[in-house]
Amino acid sequence: MKHWEYHPEYQDNCFGCKASGLQMNTGDATRDIPDKKWTAELQAYRDARSQGMQPAGTSMRHIQEAYKASETLGKAYNSETMPKAKDINKKSAAVLKEIGQI
Repeated sequence: MKHWEYHPEYQDNCFGCKASGLQMNTGDATRDIPDKKWTAELQAYRDARSQGMQPAGTSMRHIQEAYKASETLGKAYNSETMPKAKDINKKSAAVLKEIGQI
């Protein structure tokens, strides 16, 4: 039996009547306002990639670590083949050069 067959008019104390009037909304998922932090991080990641670097992620922390590691190494940092960027210093760079890693 269908809800409107129980009572044809809307009733305030009836959950079925209230639920039949609900409308779904997509909410913030389709907002047109860009997230400034997200956009800035992606642009910084693109800039790092255009310079040959491969940061460990798209967060600003990973990107800044990749820049610092690249400066220390004297070449573009690659998170896929090199130690973590935060662990690269002058000593570790010298060892990497000595063993032929870079």
